[in-house]
Amino acid sequence: MFKSIIVPVDVADLRLAALAITSAVKLADNGGATLTLVHVVPIMPLMMLDTVPVSFEGEVAEKAKGQLAELAATVNLPAGKVQSAVRIGGIYHEVLAIAEEQRADLVVVGSHQPSVATYLLGSNASAIVRHASCSVMVVREEKQLAKVDETGEIAMEQAHHRYPTVDDAKKAAWDSDLLH
Repeated sequence: MFKSIIVPVDVADLRLAALAITSAVKLADNGGATLTLVHVVPIMPLMMLDTVPVSFEGEVAEKAKGQLAELAATVNLPAGKVQSAVRIGGIYHEVLAIAEEQRADLVVVGSHQPSVATYLLGSNASAIVRHASCSVMVVREEKQLAKVDETGEIAMEQAHHRYPTVDDAKKAAWDSDLLH
């Protein structure tokens, strides 16, 4: 079905990337597709250029190449069916550029649950969906359904495995629109 699948990966959020990779591997394995893991190092904002060395973006990209290669080595696909690429630039622009270059059939992107911030500001996942010339599959992390007791506290047994403190769970519930 698919011949070339692209998976954008943020090496700083491998939990979210794992969801997308797992889905992409199943699709690639069933159809014999090639899987490309892509990490994009964002361009440094102009106001920060005076505070970091000139080589900063290149150093970050080299570190990301190593992390992405390690991740690619863990993917359960035949040799030659997994590759990785690191780019420097705008995240969704670079992901779409690689998809075009490789004539990808599918981009599998992990995404957090929508929140007010992503509705107002947008996100890389939504930009990829809007602008891709191929199909895009958005894999969302599981929605946390925490229960609020009569005092307004979030039940720890519901949120403890993902959030170390009640305040973390409350913030996550607020961000995911559970308490609005």
